[in-house]
Amino acid sequence: MSAEPILEPVMMQQDPIDLLIAIEEASVAPIRPEYVEGMAIVPPTPNDNHNDGAFELGFQFRSAGLRLVGMGNGYRAAHKDGRTMALLIPDFYVRRRRPTELDESYRKAHKGWYPIDMIALVGEVTSTNHETDTGPKFRTYAAAGVPVYVLVDRHAKTAHCYTDPVLPGDDPTEAYYNTDTKVDLGAPLPLPAPYPTLDTAPFLDA
Repeated sequence: MSAEPILEPVMMQQDPIDLLIAIEEASVAPIRPEYVEGMAIVPPTPNDNHNDGAFELGFQFRSAGLRLVGMGNGYRAAHKDGRTMALLIPDFYVRRRRPTELDESYRKAHKGWYPIDMIALVGEVTSTNHETDTGPKFRTYAAAGVPVYVLVDRHAKTAHCYTDPVLPGDDPTEAYYNTDTKVDLGAPLPLPAPYPTLDTAPFLDA
């Protein structure tokens, strides 16, 4: 897989879910692309520091007694008219609930993607495509109303806890988080209750 993300513009008449399935089937390596702000994105292969650090953060949530922590599931955000707005696979997340029968029916109807309203907290760790996590995904998670976005920016060597999502109009690209709690990598990152303060030291060797 390329070291840089592959961006594919999605035509208006295309179903983004079907496009991502076609990209997966055409790839010689196992991949799972995402769809953000009208583009299909094939993320670069993450390195060990990325995966080890993301797992460590997930473990910290589990150690704090939060059992609905996970990795690997894909989530769909929709426009008000029901069209697909985004298809996202966070590096880690804390869910509001375990999948219900309704959630599983939604996943079946949308070919493998759960509804994004299952997520209470989402986390991303940047790779070489750090602009995706700090730009399009930042705006998309805010537009979808995800209450907390934790971002480990290994490029800038900072960690962020974004809260208070704002969607000022109908355009998702104008959405943002009103509050940014920022620390240097290695420093503890405070999160709102009921979440723990995160130790970001595992990313110092990035």
